[in-house]
Amino acid sequence: MLRVLVALAISIVIAGQAASSISVSDVRLGSEADKTRFVVELSEAPRYRVFTLSDPYRVVIDFPELADGALPERRGKGLIKALRSGLFAPGITRIVLDLNAPARLERVFVLPPEGGKKHRFVVDLSVVTRETFLAEFRLRTFNSDPALKPASASTSTAIPKKDSDRRPTVVIDPGHGGIDPGARSISGRYEKDFTLEYARALRDALLGTKRYRVVLTRDKDIFLKLRDRVTLANESGGDLFLSLHANNHESSKVRGASVYTLSETASDKEAEAMAAKENKADIIAGVDLTDQTEIVRNILIDLAQRETMNFSKTFANQLVEDMGNSVRLLGNSHRSAGFAVLKSPVVPSVLVELGHLSHPEEEKQLRTRAHREKISKAIVSAVNSFFNRKQSLN
Repeated sequence: MLRVLVALAISIVIAGQAASSISVSDVRLGSEADKTRFVVELSEAPRYRVFTLSDPYRVVIDFPELADGALPERRGKGLIKALRSGLFAPGITRIVLDLNAPARLERVFVLPPEGGKKHRFVVDLSVVTRETFLAEFRLRTFNSDPALKPASASTSTAIPKKDSDRRPTVVIDPGHGGIDPGARSISGRYEKDFTLEYARALRDALLGTKRYRVVLTRDKDIFLKLRDRVTLANESGGDLFLSLHANNHESSKVRGASVYTLSETASDKEAEAMAAKENKADIIAGVDLTDQTEIVRNILIDLAQRETMNFSKTFANQLVEDMGNSVRLLGNSHRSAGFAVLKSPVVPSVLVELGHLSHPEEEKQLRTRAHREKISKAIVSAVNSFFNRKQSLN
């Protein structure tokens, strides 16, 4: 019996390794008239799940987690306007094809290796009317045999129990991740990589004080739904929530960090536009929001407590002051907008824009360890002041 169990365990491990060892050798797009073909060349035939989403029109493809993490970048062609890919959930790589028009999934199949080519996963698309698309998009789902287990985006961090630890809990949220890369810097790096680096540096700085429990919403390159980030902050017993981001601007001359708090009426048009962009993260990752997003959003707005928002603003003011002593700030440094990720009803929350990835000098600074340490030190100072003040009030 022991030998059987050991053999079974080994086979499971090997199977798991095999599932994660699929590599991509090429991605091709072809189009003619009203048809478009999408091809991924893989080291082995994958399990898959393919479906479409509306508003905007998208094709979503789920594979077992790819060894490469994501597909090579390609320009759109034909019905495919753009494509993105990345880790969507543990063990699942998601590919999202943004479409120029409503389209039908005509065929999904895998061709065996031949003529020097490896396994080829093929999706054929054809143009249809919006009416036809809406009538079919929930019905035309293609699954491999055996099927791939449906993906469910979830937190990449097990929610830690507070137990008897009475220290304040600081939740750090590295913005974007996985299939949602965020802004792209002038050197070609993605916002999701900057935010994770800064989140880890801030975590280490906070833990170094021994005053706080620290929870990261993600500690690897994986996608998280916006409401999952809020849920993790609530369920981990968070006392303060910090969402880290980096900005892009159409002008390469604009630079400086800034801090945002929640407001359903944005403090200016730029803040409103930024909130709208960030709140589209779930759409970018191919999440179906047609049934419940508006309901969830309204509930979260209704639950936003006045006291929580006041604490958020108090911390934001302190943070602007401390960051201003060490890094360059954007004009009107404390702004407000309707960021979905700031809508915890019980956890004071702020969103920190670390700087502009579109400014040559600032982007170069943001890539350095010295700058990470400088910003982390300023944030830790603000966190200390915030909890010192709360302790005095208590």
